[in-house]
Amino acid sequence: MTNILVYALHHEGTVNKNSLGAISTAAKLASELGGEAHALFVGEDVSDAAAGSVGAYGATKAFRVAAPAGVPQPIVDALDAVLSQGEYGYVIFGGGLLGFEAGGAIAARRGGGIGVEITGLRVEGGELVAERPILGDTQISDIHFRGLGVIAARLNAFEAVESAAGSTVPVEDVTVTLSDAAGKVEIVTRGEQRGADVNIEDAQVLITGGRGLGSAENFSVADDLAAAFGGTAAVAATRAAVDAGWFPYAGQIGQTGKTVAPKLYLGLGVSGAIQHKVGMQSSDAIVAINKDSNAPIFEFADLGVVGDLHAIAPALAAAIKAKKG
Repeated sequence: MTNILVYALHHEGTVNKNSLGAISTAAKLASELGGEAHALFVGEDVSDAAAGSVGAYGATKAFRVAAPAGVPQPIVDALDAVLSQGEYGYVIFGGGLLGFEAGGAIAARRGGGIGVEITGLRVEGGELVAERPILGDTQISDIHFRGLGVIAARLNAFEAVESAAGSTVPVEDVTVTLSDAAGKVEIVTRGEQRGADVNIEDAQVLITGGRGLGSAENFSVADDLAAAFGGTAAVAATRAAVDAGWFPYAGQIGQTGKTVAPKLYLGLGVSGAIQHKVGMQSSDAIVAINKDSNAPIFEFADLGVVGDLHAIAPALAAAIKAKKG
């Protein structure tokens, strides 16, 4: 029997969708391995309802550890304690930098291995094989584990599927003696940056600004266009725009940012470098506005408009507003 433990990221009573996706995937794979999928919550204010809700996604048990959340060391101590209680072969993180840090630490502590930016998992020969894109996402490499296998997924890699809607699971409190380093951690405040109020991973329409916008102030063009769409429209940026200080890293799309798949991706002054393409190529429809007719984004966009975005985008926003009445 091989069980799988999933770290469940949460905030204000809501479980992160990438964690739910990891739980859904773990439940399916664990059944093929003859085991179960369990979830681990770390935090000072995790409710029974939030922790128990993972049952709807296939988990059969939830563990809760009262310790500082959002930083790696307490999570590593909590994982170590829970892993010592059961026959776990794998740990899965739904995505994000926290999974890279805590995942690497728990793999090192328990003599295991880690795969990061994982986009797929399958059972082969009674063990999990992780799939990781390489060479600019042009090839897929297979990762096999010796000892504990730690999997840090790429954002949005796993779909959250309710296999038993409304089901809840028992929540077991685990007392953990934190290491000296973890015991010194205290979350003073949770900071928010521009773009953090709307999760770009969940947005149905993404207006993405690139170097072609010209300045941080010109992101108002993207803001106005997103406002015209309304609903779950949000503003994002390329790495070039983020590196220039025009937009926060929280809204960066690409190989070193977030992976998104909106119904509509609209690029303003986005060149479409391969590092950016791998973060948004799964969008249902890709529209690009760029004055450079040779921009790489036109090679894979569904609709390309060659022209001045500063004239076209405001006109498009006005047309959308007029259409809505």
